Amino acid sequence: MFNLSGRVAVVTGGGRGLGKAFGLALARAGADVVIADMLAKEAANTAQEIQKEARSSLAIQVDVTREDDVQKMAHQVKDRFGKIDILVNNAGINVISPAEDFPEDQWNRVVDVNLTGVFLCAKAVGRIMIGQKRGKIINISSIHGFVGSLHNAIAYNSTKAGVINLTRSLAAEWGKHGITVNAIAPGIILTELTRPRLENKDYHDLWVTRTPLGRIGQPEDLLGGMIYLASDASNWVTGHTIVIDGGYTAL
Repeated sequence: MFNLSGRVAVVTGGGRGLGKAFGLALARAGADVVIADMLAKEAANTAQEIQKEARSSLAIQVDVTREDDVQKMAHQVKDRFGKIDILVNNAGINVISPAEDFPEDQWNRVVDVNLTGVFLCAKAVGRIMIGQKRGKIINISSIHGFVGSLHNAIAYNSTKAGVINLTRSLAAEWGKHGITVNAIAPGIILTELTRPRLENKDYHDLWVTRTPLGRIGQPEDLLGGMIYLASDASNWVTGHTIVIDGGYTAL
């Protein structure tokens, strides 16, 4: 039920961090995995690691904010593998600034990557999935799509809320085509991007004390949910956002 053998997956932002962890997990479950990332070197390195798992892999440099780039990526995957079974919309950025001073150009940049980019990738791959009459799209949101924060991330939080309703809307439109669209909303996860802030003891302890399970999340904490949504185990689940946060939003 959780075996992904014969499936083809695309992971955006897959060159490092959570995207890399997702790509490797999908490969270990049996999928061939395309790593799509702005960072060409990191994408290539992750693709090489996936190949060591005896799976086919391809690295593609793509800017998810450019529709022509995204369409080219989707066609390249289709030409190489003949289909796309799974899309993981993981690419995202964050900019830290107080709301009253948040620069408009940085607001637009975060929206372009975190929300428009998710839509453009879903649109391009969704067309292929509609033709196949099947497919699974997994969007990466955040617990900050549900709750605000004191961490000066107004643009990030707003886009992650947008991803949650984009997920519902796509699920409603594309269910008739056999496509499921779901999301994962992680809590705080230790990655290359979050490590600098988590090295601040006050910041680290704030998260730990607010999290019932009493620790910072690790990338592997998300992988079970990822494989579930990518596999046949979730064939009657769509429009749903799985919160994986150690209980943070239960308080």
